[in-house]
Amino acid sequence: MTHLTEHTLVQGGRSAAFATACVRGGVAAGLGVGALAVLVIVAWISSPYPDSGAGGALHLAAGLWLLAHGVDLIRTDTLGGLPAPLGMVPLLTSVLPVWLLHRTARSTLDPADENRPRPSPAGALGAVAGGYLLVAAVIVVYSETGPLPADLVTAGLWLPGVVLGATGAGVWAALGRPLPGREEAAAALRGAGTGLVTLLAGGAVLAGTALVWRAGAARASYEGIAGEWSGRVALALLVLALLPNAAVWAAAYGLGPGFAVGTGAVATPLGLVGDPAVPLFPLLAALPPEGRGGWPQWAAAAVPLLAAAALGRSVGRSTGTGRARETALAALGAAWACGAAVAVLAGAAGGPLGTGRLLAFGPVWWQAGAAAVLWGVAVGLPTALAVRAWGRRVPREKRPKDPKPPKPPKVFGRAGAAAPPEPALAATAATSATPSPPGSGFAPDGRNEDGDEDEGYVPYDYFPASWESPSYPDLPPHPPRTEPPRPTEPPRPSETTGAE
Repeated sequence: MTHLTEHTLVQGGRSAAFATACVRGGVAAGLGVGALAVLVIVAWISSPYPDSGAGGALHLAAGLWLLAHGVDLIRTDTLGGLPAPLGMVPLLTSVLPVWLLHRTARSTLDPADENRPRPSPAGALGAVAGGYLLVAAVIVVYSETGPLPADLVTAGLWLPGVVLGATGAGVWAALGRPLPGREEAAAALRGAGTGLVTLLAGGAVLAGTALVWRAGAARASYEGIAGEWSGRVALALLVLALLPNAAVWAAAYGLGPGFAVGTGAVATPLGLVGDPAVPLFPLLAALPPEGRGGWPQWAAAAVPLLAAAALGRSVGRSTGTGRARETALAALGAAWACGAAVAVLAGAAGGPLGTGRLLAFGPVWWQAGAAAVLWGVAVGLPTALAVRAWGRRVPREKRPKDPKPPKPPKVFGRAGAAAPPEPALAATAATSATPSPPGSGFAPDGRNEDGDEDEGYVPYDYFPASWESPSYPDLPPHPPRTEPPRPTEPPRPSETTGAE
């Protein structure tokens, strides 16, 4: 009975945890759309000439939220009366929804109270994504009554993909970011991430350099569009939201395929081909000039070169202990993974801005992805093998240096003369060689004349001479010290003489 009761409580706890995760997903969706709604309403209040009321501002916020998830919008209030698609996603607006989903999924599997039941990783993924998609479906229906209704085809494709991807990343982070068990797969994923980050960073540098180079044209277009201060603030926010798009465009430009600037016009490092349809916008002022490209345009190829080298270096360092075949397979896998990520970003960074000539803007996703794979295979694979070979080299043993020969002793005095003894040794030798004065009753070793040791005898020595005593090479050497002769006793008279 006790066992059944505990089992029922655990199942009930899991069900409650699943329901809580679903509610958390819905709250994450509401926070994202609410943040955009606050921003749009503030811009609408500060605008001196609002085109619509609060309902129009809320519909605009709902449309921007869907656009941040990759859903195409349909503009119905065009000048010609025909609906026009709007599919370019400001990538910076996608950061908030993706971060909210990631954080919600991670906190669902990592609660503060360890005793509280929690769903399984698959259950957390389904619950958080399901709650989020329920709110997203309501927003899609709500946008159909506004000026920017959602395209149902892209809403059914991109929206679930983005939600599942961000939620899966949160579950993976909650589990400790485990990598595949095989070393080659883990090395390929790390190398693809390194190459992708390097490529996007290089694209950001290229875009920033082009904007600085054409700063005058960008400023003129900015002032020509926005008149009032509220319009300038809104335009500045839009430019800020499109800066990641500019980095992706520049990365695709360096890869080789370039990007489209209207139907039939393509900008590549070799030149700008076709008749570009460039609307008045500050970021588009940084486009390369028409005609053939020169060395400033060709220098953009350094970005994918560095990215592929970084990819190969990462793979070579990760698989340095394995065989060359494993390193090559990991490098090929990293090239394909990096190409897939570039294709997804290129597809999200571009899109239609209208009808006619404005139908194609940005890089073509499959061309950018294929170019990234080619760069990874052509440069990343040899770099990985070279790094592996360099890491497996056997270092040469360093031969010990031969000891230096001892320095010859310094010669004091004249040439050929022997060096004088040490001062302390000389003083000791002189003291030991000097006999006791006659009549003192002591021998030099402390014994008396009878040969007995004296208990009161204390040996002493002279203080040693200074070590810094100068030498006089011009003076003759001192004669050796000789022991003075001992006094001889007078002969005693013999007994025979006295008898006589």
